[in-house]
Amino acid sequence: MPGYVYILTNRRHGTLYVGVTNDIVRRVHEHRTGATDGFTKQHDLHRLVFFETHETVPLAIEREKQLKRWKRDWKIELIEAANPDWDDLYPGIVS
Repeated sequence: MPGYVYILTNRRHGTLYVGVTNDIVRRVHEHRTGATDGFTKQHDLHRLVFFETHETVPLAIEREKQLKRWKRDWKIELIEAANPDWDDLYPGIVS
């Protein structure tokens, strides 16, 4: 089963949240609708600006832990390398 690492924000260069899931569409939808309480709901983080697909969930968890240790500037560079305009990627992954 594949795993996904993703980064949410509220605006360009805003608050960043790094997460992991086995179902990116479902999980980002939960964040966007405020279905679960927590950091993303508190800070209104609903814009998907980056994600990676990994072969397994354990590999995705390993990558998530790595990204969470990164400096903020490194995360911004990662986002801007793949998504320079900080577009919301969610509409493109919803079937």
